[in-house]
Amino acid sequence: MAEQKKQKVGSKKVNQLRPLDFGVDITVKVISKKLIAQRNRIAECLVGDETGIIIFTARNDQVDLIQEGSTLVLTKAKVDMFKGSMRLAVDRFGRIEVGAPASFPVEQDINMSLIEFERVDVVV
Repeated sequence: MAEQKKQKVGSKKVNQLRPLDFGVDITVKVISKKLIAQRNRIAECLVGDETGIIIFTARNDQVDLIQEGSTLVLTKAKVDMFKGSMRLAVDRFGRIEVGAPASFPVEQDINMSLIEFERVDVVV
């Protein structure tokens, strides 16, 4: 069985994110926040920049940092896959900071989480 390749990257825009990217530095605005699990403290937040939007999964203390309309600076973020769709996340190796209000308008017509990916194994 072929292994999935993880791509380590630096600073990116939302529309440049690809499945299994990690080490991503990105600045985004929070469009909306929805609490998914109260007990486990998980929230799905719609975040974006001038190139598109994506769902960001916040866990535990991260949920408290995120407010609608705020600007987040994500350092060493990663792209997780959930049911074939991309989700942005920050694990223990990354960092979330609330940044100064960004001046860019958010492009809400391009939702990277709506693109479905399918894993295909190639036998060589």
